[in-house]
Amino acid sequence: MLNMDFSKRVVIRTEEQEWVPSPAGGVRRKPLAREEAERGHATSVVRYDAGASFKRHEHPLGEEILVLDGVFSDETGDYPAGTYFRNPPGTGHAPFSRDGCTLLVKLHQFEERDLTPVQIDTRSQPWLPGIGGLEVMPLHNFEHEHVALVKWPAGERFQPHRHFGGEEIFVLSGEFCDEYGRYPVGTWIRSPHLSQHHPFVEQETVIWVKTGHLPLQD
Repeated sequence: MLNMDFSKRVVIRTEEQEWVPSPAGGVRRKPLAREEAERGHATSVVRYDAGASFKRHEHPLGEEILVLDGVFSDETGDYPAGTYFRNPPGTGHAPFSRDGCTLLVKLHQFEERDLTPVQIDTRSQPWLPGIGGLEVMPLHNFEHEHVALVKWPAGERFQPHRHFGGEEIFVLSGEFCDEYGRYPVGTWIRSPHLSQHHPFVEQETVIWVKTGHLPLQD
C-alpha cells in the first residue's frame, strides 16, 4: 500500500519522482497513492511513450483522467492536452497514444451511483467568476464531491478555510503556496477531512482541485 492513510496530509512533487514501469510496455507511472499493485484505489501520473498501448480493461469503480500533455486515445476517439473525462463504474476501454502523452489518472474511486460519463475540453470551456479574484471551471459534481479547475491571478490570497471531506490538488501551472510550503507545477497535495490552510500565490497559477471525497475521519 502507498499513502492509503487518509487521515494524513501528503505532498508529492512529481517532477522529482522517477518513472516506474507498468505491466504494459512503453507505459510508465509515478504512483501517488495505491491500494494494491494492479487493482483497487490508485492515483498516478502516467506516461505513454509514442505508440504505447494498454490492453482492454474494465473500471469496476470508475476511472478519472486529466490529459496533461500530448494526445491520449482509445476506441472512442482522441483526447488532447486539457481533456478531462470520467469513465463511470462498469465501463472499459483499450487506451493508447500515437505520439505520447502524460495523464493524471485516478482509479476505483467513484461512488457506485455516480454513473454519468464526463468529457470536457478545458481549453474551450469558459471560466466562471469565483470568490475574490479567482476564476473557476467546474468539471464534475456528485453529492459531496466537487471537481474543478481554479485559476489564481498573481498576488491572490484566499481566506483561511477548512476542508470538509478533504481536498486534493494537482498544480498545473505557476506555483501554489500556503503556510506549509510552496508547490511547483506537478505537485500533488492531499489534505484530510477537517484540515485547514491559508493558500496564496505570487504568480498566476492554475490548479486541478477535488473536495469532499475523502473519508470523514476526525
